[in-house]
Amino acid sequence: MFLHLIADVPPGMWHEMFVPDIGILEKMLRPLLVYVFLIIGLRVAGKRELAQLNPFDLIVLLTLSNTVQNAIIGNDNSVAGGIIGASTLLALNYIVVRLVHRSKKLQHLVEGRRDLLIKDGHLRQDHLDRELITQADLRAAALKQGITSLKDVEDCVLEPTGSLAFIEKKPTHDMILHTEIMAALEEMRKELAAMRAAGAVPAQADAVPSGH
Repeated sequence: MFLHLIADVPPGMWHEMFVPDIGILEKMLRPLLVYVFLIIGLRVAGKRELAQLNPFDLIVLLTLSNTVQNAIIGNDNSVAGGIIGASTLLALNYIVVRLVHRSKKLQHLVEGRRDLLIKDGHLRQDHLDRELITQADLRAAALKQGITSLKDVEDCVLEPTGSLAFIEKKPTHDMILHTEIMAALEEMRKELAAMRAAGAVPAQADAVPSGH
């Protein structure tokens, strides 16, 4: 049945499907040029585009692929042309990723460097302005990670990939000591209350502060 259907396909259809309308060399050069342009464009646009901090950033990324689609495929809808273009992109990306992985300098050039937006609990407004990130964007990103307030953040790092890493504040030694003392006093109060209830300690002996 399947072979019978193939035999009934007109010869012109096979030509349209598997013979590219443009040269193979052009078919390989088009995705290469668009790939390089997108790397440079996203690098110049900043890491916030990759972070997709608001709907506008998401719209840009969604429409970007449609915008450069014709530049990649040209005047060609053949299957072979699509395979050549896709294979070129995959091979090029593999080479770039390998080179970037091996070279720190090339990694910084292509991906950029990580940026501290919050350092030691202090908001670095100049770094936010440089990355075009508002405090509202930062709060929304923190909320997605379960952090309700920026006051609870010790450090916030904007990675080269566009992801935001939040490090919450840890209790200080004084805070831990205070908590332990208050817990011990509360335990002593409960023990004295139990002893008084049993008649082992007079009521006036309960002189341990309640912690208030």
